[in-house]
Amino acid sequence: MRINNRKHRGFSLVELVIVIIIIGIIAAIAIPRVSRGSRGAGESALSKNLSVLRNAIELYASEHDGDYPGAKTDGTNAAETALATEAQLLKYSSALGEVSDTRDNAHPFGPYLRKGLPPLSVGAKRGNVGLAIDITNSPPVVVATADIGWVYNPKTGDIIANTDEDNEAGDTTYDTY
Repeated sequence: MRINNRKHRGFSLVELVIVIIIIGIIAAIAIPRVSRGSRGAGESALSKNLSVLRNAIELYASEHDGDYPGAKTDGTNAAETALATEAQLLKYSSALGEVSDTRDNAHPFGPYLRKGLPPLSVGAKRGNVGLAIDITNSPPVVVATADIGWVYNPKTGDIIANTDEDNEAGDTTYDTY
């Protein structure tokens, strides 16, 4: 009587090498596609966030006789202007731009952003939130030393991403979106 030992046989070395090569080929194809997809998602989020911010700024101006958020500050104290701008976008406001946490007859406008300023979604400063103020340039210019997400000019209403890194295609920089 003959005993069949084949059912206890494992994979041969050749079979294992072939499987590893196939997995390597699949990984070589898939990994670059996944990383490009995440960069594209960051660029898409940047475009969306800039659109939301610009719409909020324009809506504020339309309800405040053409004055942009932060425009009524003197602009000499950039930190104060940035805080005033954020408050005017995030809280209820009067026709003169005075803010309140609650809506009442004196503060019928806003808020223009419900969840705060969005974080920057691209570049080395990804995740940074907040405004830097640039009242001298239109459009504003990147503030390389600041760990903030956005640069804003309250006199013109222009807002840009605070990074001048190249986009995925390499044909423009994120601050020109």
